Amino acid sequence: QGPVCTNLGLKPGQRLTVKGKIAPNAKSFVMNLGKDATLLGLHFNPRFDAHGDVNTIVCNSKKVEEWGAEHRETVFPFQKGGIAEITFGVNQNDVTVHLPGHQFTFPNRLNLSVFDYFDTQGDFTLQSLSWE
Repeated sequence: QGPVCTNLGLKPGQRLTVKGKIAPNAKSFVMNLGKDATLLGLHFNPRFDAHGDVNTIVCNSKKVEEWGAEHRETVFPFQKGGIAEITFGVNQNDVTVHLPGHQFTFPNRLNLSVFDYFDTQGDFTLQSLSWE
C-alpha cells in the first residue's frame, strides 16, 4: 500500500495526474479513486500477469463490499521497471483515463459529485501527484 490521499476535492472538469515507477518484477498495481476506501468510483488495475490476465488493464467500481462488472482494456502502455504517467479526468458522468498514446472512459457508476480519495497499491512507487 502506497500513500493514501483524502479530501482531494476533485470535481468535474478537474484532472489528477499520477507519476511513478513500476517495479522491475511487477505483477500488477492498483490506483483507486473515490469518495473513501469503501466507495470507489474507479479501481484502475494494470495487470502484467495476475488473476489470469496478462498485459491487461482491468477497471471496476466498488460500493462497500460489492464490486461492479469488470471493464477490460487491451491497450497496455506499461513496462516493468518503467515510469508510468496516468491522468484521470473527472467528468459529470465518467472518468477519462489518459495513458501514453491512448485514452478511454469509465462510467461514474456511483454518481459521485466529488472524488476525495486516492490510493495506490501493488508494484508501483508513487513519485508525484498533481491536480488542476
